[in-house]
Amino acid sequence: MSNANSAQGPSELPQLMGHPAGLFTLFFAEMWERFSYYGMRALLVFYMIKGFLGYGDKEAYEVYGAYTALVYATPFIGGMVADRLLGARRSVVLGGMLMAAGHLLMTIENKYAFFGALALLICGNGFFKPNISTIVGSLYPAGSPKRDAGFTIFYIGINLGAALAPLLCGYVGETYGWHYGFGLATIGMLIGLAVFVAPRGLTQALIVLGAIAAAASMVYVNRGDTLMLAVNAPVGLALLVAAFVAAFAVGKGGLPDWAGRRPQKPTNRTGEFMVYAGVLIAVPVIALLVSRNTIAGYVLTAFGILALGTILVEALRSQKVERERLFVVLAMMFFSMLFWAFFEQAGSSVNNFTDRNVQRVTAASTFTQDQVGTTIEIPANQALVGLKRPDGKIVTLTEIEAVVTKARDAAIEKAKAANGGKAPATPPEFSATIPWTVSSEHVGQSYGGNEVKASVFQAVNPVCIMIFGLVFSALWGFLGRRKLEPSTPIKFSLGLLQLGLGFIVFWYGASQASDRGMTSMLWLVVGYALHTTGELCLSPVGLSMVTRLSPARMVSTVMGGWFLATAFSNYLAGLIAGLTGVSHGGGDEGTLPPPQETVGVYGDVFLKIGIAGCGAAVLLLILSPILSKWMHSDLEGKEGNQPAPGGH
Repeated sequence: MSNANSAQGPSELPQLMGHPAGLFTLFFAEMWERFSYYGMRALLVFYMIKGFLGYGDKEAYEVYGAYTALVYATPFIGGMVADRLLGARRSVVLGGMLMAAGHLLMTIENKYAFFGALALLICGNGFFKPNISTIVGSLYPAGSPKRDAGFTIFYIGINLGAALAPLLCGYVGETYGWHYGFGLATIGMLIGLAVFVAPRGLTQALIVLGAIAAAASMVYVNRGDTLMLAVNAPVGLALLVAAFVAAFAVGKGGLPDWAGRRPQKPTNRTGEFMVYAGVLIAVPVIALLVSRNTIAGYVLTAFGILALGTILVEALRSQKVERERLFVVLAMMFFSMLFWAFFEQAGSSVNNFTDRNVQRVTAASTFTQDQVGTTIEIPANQALVGLKRPDGKIVTLTEIEAVVTKARDAAIEKAKAANGGKAPATPPEFSATIPWTVSSEHVGQSYGGNEVKASVFQAVNPVCIMIFGLVFSALWGFLGRRKLEPSTPIKFSLGLLQLGLGFIVFWYGASQASDRGMTSMLWLVVGYALHTTGELCLSPVGLSMVTRLSPARMVSTVMGGWFLATAFSNYLAGLIAGLTGVSHGGGDEGTLPPPQETVGVYGDVFLKIGIAGCGAAVLLLILSPILSKWMHSDLEGKEGNQPAPGGH
């Protein structure tokens, strides 16, 4: 992309609100990439259990754990390849292309295509995620006080994409068919990639038109549902405001040509060829690792032991200050790993709990005495799950989903016939009903109404981050000016405590479930909000702490260990989620138990996680005086290490 500002250095770039105009190009490139990633993530476990694979809970959680673990492991390699061979810009393009191919491959119902798609997404994320952040940093002069604020803006873009994803990809995938949800993720990734590489005028058009299309779609697919419109409207408005601000910024100047380019040195064509060949080899190998969860665990454990051993040996060889600081990093690494192992239940066990045991139907009608003895056609949705038929059988989620799937497939076949045998580009409308004979015990029970899809609740966390993120930033600044800001170990402790309390709220909600085994959406939202405030106490300071406390000679090594710990935490998350497994997948033999039987399983595990999280918080709080002392904060700024912006 050629720009007039290509020869200008960071201090000379066109500005908007004190930040380089190119930041807003990166904002939307990353926003759409996160839209695609979290859109797929919102559907992944549901797709494995309810889709053609027919996995049971435990098997699905294992694949999910291996996938998310490797997603966090590959950025370490992608960063090194960019530094030595490709440069950040070309790495981002390569990563975007791989991820777009992965999302597209997810639309094919084939086991090999499925694992190949996950492998492409893992490899693509490794190239994309670390390097676009590197480009953001390169837009600011060394020592710029605006750098952290720029990363905060960039972090808002990440969470805006993460909020949009469940509201569009998740909703559409659950309502109209998996391939439509994955198709939206593909489109999002392609838009993000195009925003990154297109000329300035086209970038402006893509930013604005993409935002308008997404906001309009959020309103259209939820028309008639007051609750969902109330949720979607603020997110859509935030998207539109961000789009017009970004388009104005890009008009002042796009991403400079030098941003993300390789250092000036002879082109290593052999090295580049080796990178592309390595990707071709890595995709089937990673596909095998994801499909064989145990092997992935062995690989992560081996790398983790190697990284831990390297850091520990260096610590023991170092002088007192360096040694004690590295001990702090290792301790924080352990507690961070615990945090993310619990937090990442959001995409697995908590997602299934939401699907099976959270009452997600609003504005429902109720059975009346006048209807007793009659048979009526009523909408087939979650409102019926857990109710007892006159023959004594309890309606299960599997039964309702079978009715909805049959109606949806019939609508698609009808649309195909009208379209010359081709699948419709947009999902067709359909209605699914079930004949219901009303008995006296049904009087007063709800039916019909608008169903909030389970995947939509994964938008709660990023929305809360956008709401509370600036509040927490201002709070730390306010306390810092009064010399009352908590130390890093205490912030970590507060994060773990709030995470634990969030799971205790989930448990309490499960304990208050109705006779049908259904609990209120309120408990889910409150629990997610506590998880978010916990994340804001821990995540933004983690990477910054690593760069502050690590000796300059081994910052990259320690950072690699930190990312590997995060990867391993996602693997552990899959194993923990397996404790809630209650089914054996789809089909007649895999009918989900009624919610009355599953609510206690989830509640028990959530309580144990909550106790473990709070216990870890107390332990860290006890250790915090020692750890704070070992950080030697009084020496910061005298040894050359500068803090870097953090983020999960």
